Amino acid sequence: MNAPSVHCPAPRPSTATLAPAKRRRSRGLTLLELLLAVAVLGVLASIAIPNYSQYMERGRTAQAMADMRTIELTIFRFSAEQNGRFPASLADIGVTQSDPWGRPYQYLNVMTARNRGPVRKDRSLNPINTDYDLYSMGPDGRSVPPLTAAHSRDDIVRGRNGQFVGKAVDF
Repeated sequence: MNAPSVHCPAPRPSTATLAPAKRRRSRGLTLLELLLAVAVLGVLASIAIPNYSQYMERGRTAQAMADMRTIELTIFRFSAEQNGRFPASLADIGVTQSDPWGRPYQYLNVMTARNRGPVRKDRSLNPINTDYDLYSMGPDGRSVPPLTAAHSRDDIVRGRNGQFVGKAVDF
C-alpha cells in the first residue's frame, strides 16, 4: 500500500530579498499613470481657462460701465456750474483715467461738433446721444461711429443721453 503523499510547499524566499523589489516598484508612477494624470489636468485646464477669461472680461466690462457713470457725474457737475455748457474734452474736467483695457475713454461734445461724422450712431444711423458721446473702445481697442460695425460691437457706450450704459451690441 502506498503511503499518502504529503504536499510540501516550496520554501519561501526570505523577506530580506523581497523588500528592495517592493520598494523600487512603489517609488514612482508608471508611464500610463503619468499620462492619465496629464490628460486629466489638460481636460480641467481646458474647462477652467475659458471660464476664467470670461469672468475677467465681465469684470472689466462692469468696471468700464462704473467708470463711465462716474465720469458722467463729473460732466454733469461741470455742466451745472457752467450753465448747461459741456466740456470740450475730458481733460477740461480733470479726467485722465484709462479704461480697464489701458486706453483713454473717448468723449465728444455733440452740441459743438462741427462734423457729425464721428458721432456714435445706432443701426438706423441716428445719433445715440444729443448732448455728448462717452465710450470705451472695448477689448479690441478699435471703434467706428456706427454701433453695428464689427469693430464697435464690443465697445462700452453711453446712449440715450445717459439712460443706457453698456455694450454696444446690447444697445
